[in-house]
Amino acid sequence: MEESLETKKSRQACAILDLLGIDCWLIWVRETDQIVDPALQLVYSGAFVWQSALLFTRSGERIAVVGSFDAVGIPDGTFDRIVPYDESVSPVLRKELERIDPARIAIDVSESDVASDGMTAGMRAMLDRYLKGTAYVDRLVSAEEIIGRLRGLKLPEEVARIRKAVRVTEEILDELAGRLRVGLTEGEIYRMVHEAMAARGVGHAWAADHNPAVDAGPDKAFGHGGPTSAITREGHLLHLDFGVKVDGYCADLQRMYFFGDPERIPESIQRGFDTVLGAIDAAAEALRPGLRGFEIDAIARDHVTSRGYPEYMHALGHQVGRSAHDGGVILGPRWERYGTTPDGSIEEGNVFTLELEVPTEAYGQVSLEEDVLVTEDGCEFLSKRQRSLRCVG
Repeated sequence: MEESLETKKSRQACAILDLLGIDCWLIWVRETDQIVDPALQLVYSGAFVWQSALLFTRSGERIAVVGSFDAVGIPDGTFDRIVPYDESVSPVLRKELERIDPARIAIDVSESDVASDGMTAGMRAMLDRYLKGTAYVDRLVSAEEIIGRLRGLKLPEEVARIRKAVRVTEEILDELAGRLRVGLTEGEIYRMVHEAMAARGVGHAWAADHNPAVDAGPDKAFGHGGPTSAITREGHLLHLDFGVKVDGYCADLQRMYFFGDPERIPESIQRGFDTVLGAIDAAAEALRPGLRGFEIDAIARDHVTSRGYPEYMHALGHQVGRSAHDGGVILGPRWERYGTTPDGSIEEGNVFTLELEVPTEAYGQVSLEEDVLVTEDGCEFLSKRQRSLRCVG
């Protein structure tokens, strides 16, 4: 029987541990229907009720120390060793740690990467208490690099699922373009997209209340708000930020429309569009393994500011995968809010967005977003690029 994607990822986790020289990764969870460690879904699709310790080692062993009621629900082959307990997990966990005797134990805590910060304060306090008096309490380190690489180094099957999500997102956007007209409200456009998603049986790449983000005209501030009663008008722009989730993987695209004659696009709109397009071109041309995230962001940021525009107030790109914002290295500036994530190295197999916006005189923002796969010596656009304004007349 073919291994599940989660099992393949668990084996990949062990290989990453060996590459990094870390002996053990511990995912420490309970009641996962209520509080889900983002890293858990990478390696196990089920749920746990009792306190559970999943141990992955650089030697390749995968161990589940779980309650006896949870143990019976684990499919065969998911772990190499399942160690059940009834009254207390602590002696069983300590015994397993003594058996493998790791010099460093990576746990899911991180100040910089939310996708690597899945352990609650209560679970951390409990783990420290359970390990008190052992050598292992002083061997705990952050699993941030492990999780970042596990999420970021997409297996071929993961890339295929992202491609499919991108393709479906584009199909819906193409269908929508044929229905756009002057006089529609943001809410009506939003509902058209949801109808198209329902017809295809696909999910949302982020919260449904602002997926898609629909921004009609010059007065709507870009962000994470839902649709309003604003109306599309002749001579105005329409911006959409939209992505679907298919087979557990996401897409994230932004598209721009102009309501009017393509021969009469205002100069400030065209100049803004060309600037955004050029910044994405420049970043994509430079994007390759081995560079750091802030270096790629700086290329696009410099392109924008050299043309007299203010710098955009966000990262150029985030990773895409199981979540639209998939954690790990970002293509962003070294701002305090991003912690160490812009300092990480870009790797082959990463999937990033390339996105930014510039303001125009009297017409609002012009913004685009594409999804790209980092290859051996560059990057591949997974999306069909928008290289000109789509005009609605």
